[in-house]
Amino acid sequence: MMLRQMRYFIAVVEANSFTEAAERMYISQSAISQQIRALEDELGVKLIVRGNRKFTLTPAGEYFYRQGKGAVDAVEKLTRETIRIGRDSESTLRIGFLRCYSGQELHEAVADFAEIYPEVAITIVAGTHEELYDLLRTGGVDLVLSDQRRAFSDEYVNFELLRCACTIELSSRHPLSARESVTLEDIGLIPCILIASREQQNAEEDYYTNTLGFSGNFLFAENLEEGRLMATSGRGFVPLESVGTLPPPQTTLTRIPLVRDGRPITRNYCVFWRKAGTGYYIEEFAGILRSLLKKKSI
Repeated sequence: MMLRQMRYFIAVVEANSFTEAAERMYISQSAISQQIRALEDELGVKLIVRGNRKFTLTPAGEYFYRQGKGAVDAVEKLTRETIRIGRDSESTLRIGFLRCYSGQELHEAVADFAEIYPEVAITIVAGTHEELYDLLRTGGVDLVLSDQRRAFSDEYVNFELLRCACTIELSSRHPLSARESVTLEDIGLIPCILIASREQQNAEEDYYTNTLGFSGNFLFAENLEEGRLMATSGRGFVPLESVGTLPPPQTTLTRIPLVRDGRPITRNYCVFWRKAGTGYYIEEFAGILRSLLKKKSI
């Protein structure tokens, strides 16, 4: 228990705020305060002198922070190495992501993970929401990055990343390209270009029509690059979600926010994996990805 409390204490000191530290550690402010009081009770000394809005460290608190930070880092390194040695020498992490995803943070997360765990072989597959769900359900992948289309299931870890704004990309020559935002009514007569395999076209069309409220005709592309080329030629628009940092649109395309009643339309993005298949590498990768997304959203 003390190791977790030490992490909370270090987070409070480095954030200089109980509130911000609680957000970073994904617990409530009252919970992190209780854990630090429990740490002080266990040690038998005060570490923090609390004021109305600020706090200061006692001499014991200063010492505990300096020495504790090194101790926590050493324990985390020890944990990683122990797990690495105990696993097969040829471990694999299988990642699935949406065909229409184009954010940069997934690439950065893969690179960061590979640097920390070079012994883990990473395989990556793209698919529609339904294709990824089937792969996860049948054990074809370990985790997927996808939008939330179902109520959360108790059989899965539903690791929420962020709510992201919906946008469209369409030809820069189109009259709507000069708009700061568009509504579903504005684009109702323009074909919507969905990224889907032939087998999943009906499922994607049904979701965009009956759940999201798109009312126009639908065209399909096998991948995002093909869809963007179709949009460039004036055949329609490509719906995209701003999951993290998107690369700038090509000069032939304009990216426009999609709004309803003057407010951005948003979608919930998560990393999903089966609870029965939970493993250290899966949790580590999900944490790296969420950290990168939160950093870029600040």
